[in-house]
Amino acid sequence: MEVIEINKTTKQLIVNEAVIDNGRITTACINGMQMYDVAATNVLIDNANLSDLEIKNAQLGGAYIHNIGLPPASHPYYDPNAEQRPLRFDDCDLHGSSITNCNLSNVSISNCNLIGMTIDGIPVEDLLKVYKR
Repeated sequence: MEVIEINKTTKQLIVNEAVIDNGRITTACINGMQMYDVAATNVLIDNANLSDLEIKNAQLGGAYIHNIGLPPASHPYYDPNAEQRPLRFDDCDLHGSSITNCNLSNVSISNCNLIGMTIDGIPVEDLLKVYKR
């Protein structure tokens, strides 16, 4: 396998029908990058600004999404006046998923199948029955 290194430069890469498995991008700007018909299993994105990222028509089974939000106070880009912009999930199959230790204040859930969904062990269907009384 040929190894190509690109260091401290500005380039526009156009990559077609290529296998670039186990590559690494470090301290780079890839704003505006577009990827189509891509296999990206076992990809790790760490310490990244993914604002306005759009993922569509993707299979995310087994994905582990964690530590998402604005930088913590210990981070150099921390801004105590900044507010996290909302995330949006549309037409997603999240059955069997778990959401743990997350700030869900002001989250809106509408037109969703809630069968079997629990909040702190309480079935949401039961909570809705009590609310609708």
